[in-house]
Amino acid sequence: MACRISELVLECADPERLAAFWSDVLGYVELGREDDGSIEIGPPGVGFGGPQPTLVLSANSAPPTGKYRLHIDVNATDRDQDAELERLLALGARPADVGQTGDESWHVLADPEGNEFCLLRRRLQPL
Repeated sequence: MACRISELVLECADPERLAAFWSDVLGYVELGREDDGSIEIGPPGVGFGGPQPTLVLSANSAPPTGKYRLHIDVNATDRDQDAELERLLALGARPADVGQTGDESWHVLADPEGNEFCLLRRRLQPL
């Protein structure tokens, strides 16, 4: 027996803003809210425990310290990488410089709070 990733928790200053951003990026919907201000988003009609992990945006007003040790990689499902890059930038992502050479097959981006993520080249089939 093995474990599955059921949810990813991202501490952030503004859960509302990041829940809206990541919902647009991933096609997720709001699944619930906690009294502490956390917002859980996930695939519509599936929610927690489905084939994709949910994302919990957890309020934390402390400024981040140091480099994040985990980042998210995303792949487009219905368009090529260039078109998806345009869409992500229009949603509020911005290019991030982590020392790339320019020859990479992926784009390094940051969400509205500066959390780095990568847009990979390969298109995946939707679930």
